[in-house]
Amino acid sequence: MAIKGRVAITGRPGVGKTTLIERVLPLVPATYGGFLTKEVRKCGHRVGFALVDLGTGEECLFARVQSSGGTKFGRYAVDVGAVERVGVPAILRAIETKELVVVDEIAPMELSALGFIAAVEQALASDKALLIATHAHATHPVADRARQELQLVRVRMGNRDALVDTVVALLSGTTLAPPANP
Repeated sequence: MAIKGRVAITGRPGVGKTTLIERVLPLVPATYGGFLTKEVRKCGHRVGFALVDLGTGEECLFARVQSSGGTKFGRYAVDVGAVERVGVPAILRAIETKELVVVDEIAPMELSALGFIAAVEQALASDKALLIATHAHATHPVADRARQELQLVRVRMGNRDALVDTVVALLSGTTLAPPANP
């Protein structure tokens, strides 16, 4: 099965976009790179986010609560430099060397890094297969472009698990009707 699909998944924060991507990747017979955005939890509470480079395994904390440094987004302080150091090179390496480019996710915190915007634009302009997550309410032109140009899959709490096969099929270029929304 050749990977050729270009898929954008979208949904509200905490709905399971990253979980969906993590469940799809082992089922895709292709080399992939890019990054995941993982929640950092302490005592059951989300206290930040880390970027994980899918190619190298490098991980860095890029947003945290109760931090005085960084650009503020709600209750989080964002280390824009971390996005530039880990996220941007992960996207660019994937464009150059992998069959599938993963960007998790296009959201206000990541969009605070200008290099991130340029790297996502380069991924969109490439002929690579793409799996991109977008924050449902991100109103940046690059998020809008991803949702308009790629096959859009809307993730909700009730359909996340049922979407795994749909996303794998879309990436492989086959057609599989999305499951009905519960």
